[in-house]
Amino acid sequence: MTAVIVVCTGNVCRSPIAEGLLRRATEHRANGAPITVSSAGTAGWEGSPAMPEAVEAAAERGVDISGHVATRLRPGMAADADLVLCMAGEHRELITRDEPEAADRTFTLKELVRLLEGGARAATTPAARIAAATRAPHAAPSIADPEEDIPDPLGLPLEGYRAIVSELDGWIQRLVSALFDPVSAALVTGET
Repeated sequence: MTAVIVVCTGNVCRSPIAEGLLRRATEHRANGAPITVSSAGTAGWEGSPAMPEAVEAAAERGVDISGHVATRLRPGMAADADLVLCMAGEHRELITRDEPEAADRTFTLKELVRLLEGGARAATTPAARIAAATRAPHAAPSIADPEEDIPDPLGLPLEGYRAIVSELDGWIQRLVSALFDPVSAALVTGET
């Protein structure tokens, strides 16, 4: 796994925050090729900066997204990524419909974490763990589950952005641990 793209709607709130948090969390974790993290929006506000509240809330967690410039998700961007992390089920559904070749690498953030923590993590490399998550019996539900979504803070006051940054930080820490941390021999052999 070397290229990760984080996707939301406008690419001015959730995905730039998640991109910054994920970049920070993986900067010393790469096994082999370095990990590149980017973001885009399904209806990206092309050329816009991140929302000021997003910049401030991310900065409070030590992540600088002040130079972010919004990008609209273009055909091929998801297909070119090794992992597509969506902020909501609607983003995952759009990508799997428009770029079916990326479907096996496209998850909501929460969905992937739950799949990895539910056993897909027994594989030895991040790429193998993602592949195992794809094969999990409950992977990629056909109907979007709102419980799998990171809420969009657009229009909320700074406190709302702080809550989203906190939520994203927790899920990203769990994701990075599930992708990169060694697993016990019992997990690998299926013993409990």
